[in-house]
Amino acid sequence: MMISIIMPANNAEKYLSTSIESVLNQTYKEFELIIVENGSTDNSKQIIEDYSLKDKRIKFITTLKKGVSNARNLALEVAKGKFITFIDADDYMEPENLERMINKIDEYGVDICIAGYIE
Repeated sequence: MMISIIMPANNAEKYLSTSIESVLNQTYKEFELIIVENGSTDNSKQIIEDYSLKDKRIKFITTLKKGVSNARNLALEVAKGKFITFIDADDYMEPENLERMINKIDEYGVDICIAGYIE
């Protein structure tokens, strides 16, 4: 089952590579990562562009600064996954995050899975 992971990114160059790497290193590999660069004035756009050239699962959208909600909505319009999850550009996923979620979805036959977080 394809999962679409949506990541808005605005002036996140300090954390962006760590966040992207955490997604790319998932044990569950059937995903697309849609990153919406939202009018950054730092090096975020170049970082995303570099990653998108290296991994075909990364879809790169750039837009004017219209806020995180607009960025997420743009990504939802192109998302192809059966399931959608969100990650912020300054967050990271544990390597088995997606696999655990898909396993629970399969185990219980549900349409939604809500995960916790560590601050």
